[in-house]
Amino acid sequence: MAHIKINGEKCKGCGYCISVCPQKAFAISRKLNSKGYSICEYTRDECRGCGLCAVVCPDCAIEIIEGKK
Repeated sequence: MAHIKINGEKCKGCGYCISVCPQKAFAISRKLNSKGYSICEYTRDECRGCGLCAVVCPDCAIEIIEGKK
């Protein structure tokens, strides 16, 4: 298992992570960052560490931490 860390200040809410996650574990949050963007959030603790979300994120806002919860 892995843990996802999202840097909300870098995220622009593009939704690419939502579209590629095989676990369907991302959603757009109601939270806004300091730039006024709705940010993505990790909604389920079922990450398998595939890394697709981090690869497609144009803002490098997603970090995968292996083996942590």
